[in-house]
Amino acid sequence: MERAVVLVSGGLDSATALAVARRDGFECHALSVDYGQRHRFELKAAAAVAEHLGAAEHRVVSVDLRAIGGSALTDEIDVPESGLGEGIPVTYVPARNLTFLSIALGWGEVLRARDLYVGVNAVDYSGYPDCRPEFVGAFERIANIATKAGVEGDVFRVRAPLIDLTKAQIIRLGTDLGVDYALTHSCYNPAPDGGACGRCDSCRIRRAGFDEAGVPDPTRYAS
Repeated sequence: MERAVVLVSGGLDSATALAVARRDGFECHALSVDYGQRHRFELKAAAAVAEHLGAAEHRVVSVDLRAIGGSALTDEIDVPESGLGEGIPVTYVPARNLTFLSIALGWGEVLRARDLYVGVNAVDYSGYPDCRPEFVGAFERIANIATKAGVEGDVFRVRAPLIDLTKAQIIRLGTDLGVDYALTHSCYNPAPDGGACGRCDSCRIRRAGFDEAGVPDPTRYAS
């Protein structure tokens, strides 16, 4: 069985990407990154999702993006609760997906796993430049000129199976593949007990996705 490294954040999209990788017949090695985010609920969710979906292993790598800040998720900046606006929001984390995929690429080279799965989505995304097809394609090209495996002809593939799907389509796909979305965590600003705020961009997009998909929302909201 061929191996794949799957980035698993603990959120809805990455859980679905892991289920897709499993459906595609890969032995899945789940990778999460403790990047200095303001809470740890998503990392706990990632561990639960990896176990639930039968990952061969789940590894957490620490990279302190809080040291550079610049985001409401890593700095002393309020998480917006006024709904989606124009432009790139303050919840964008500089270099996050670039860093995550670089770590996944390194682990993939060690594991001889040439397929990297990432749950980025360019339809329902909140304006993040590192969730766009241009970024995914550019990283794949870099992966094949910046690694020993790549230059020796062992080609890496960056798979973003959700890139063109709406949130509702992602939820329907994951439901068909057996994802338990009650295990996932998407909220940017959860309560101390982990309850979702229901007001941040991520909560709004998630809730609307379940409504549109016609699937009951299993999210535990704080209020």
